Amino acid sequence: MKLKHLACAFLALPLAYSCSQSGSNQSANDKANVVDTITQCYTSAFEGDSALLKLKITDSTKVEGDLVIRYAHKPKNEGIVRGEFKGDTLYVDYSFKVGEGSNEFSNPLAFLKTGSNLKMGVGVIETTLGRSYFVKGKPINFEKGKFDFSLTECK
Repeated sequence: MKLKHLACAFLALPLAYSCSQSGSNQSANDKANVVDTITQCYTSAFEGDSALLKLKITDSTKVEGDLVIRYAHKPKNEGIVRGEFKGDTLYVDYSFKVGEGSNEFSNPLAFLKTGSNLKMGVGVIETTLGRSYFVKGKPINFEKGKFDFSLTECK
């Protein structure tokens, strides 16, 4: 009878060991799946217009955030940006509303990162099937962009 209990105990040992190992593997996998997210805020002003850009950057390339542009003589644009960095250029889709209660619009935007600043570019935009995008083969001019965003403290 004692031999039977001893045999059961030996058979249970590998099972208990494998269960404890799978738990530690899972926590190691959880640690590997941790995503680095950085929040950065930027402000810009140009001839009475101002803008505030708040970005959440994930894994150093994926971006999501908010952009508010207050024009001196027009209603403000307010919406979200989603996109990614490709090299030193940030490409996003800007989904926004103009003023209160308006329809939602969407435009592509591009920002050139120089140091800690982001310079908004100007490019030729085309719309196909309701989606706007920069025309391939046409350069984006970052010198003509009026908003030069400076890194600032997030509030």
